[in-house]
Amino acid sequence: MRITAAEGSLARASCAKGSRRSTAEEAAKQTAEDMQAIGEDDATPVLQYFASVVHQRMYCLICGADPDTLDGGNPDIAYHVIRNSQNIAKHHWSADIEPYPPR
Repeated sequence: MRITAAEGSLARASCAKGSRRSTAEEAAKQTAEDMQAIGEDDATPVLQYFASVVHQRMYCLICGADPDTLDGGNPDIAYHVIRNSQNIAKHHWSADIEPYPPR
């Protein structure tokens, strides 16, 4: 239930117009309110949870996997997506990492 509520809040927040405030921040706020309304105060997700949900679903879709089950992804695409992200972090943001070696 928590994932469904979180994803629903994320979807509602992404459709909202207005300030430049992060969609994830809006979703976190809405989910906190929704969870409190049903007596689940201690289950309020943090902003990082929303970032991880978005990242995981995006990664699955790019790799051809089912984002709900994580089944069916292409490992070659996954490798290249990760390597590309590592290269961006290293070369544009000065991350202290070594990207996967080229295949």
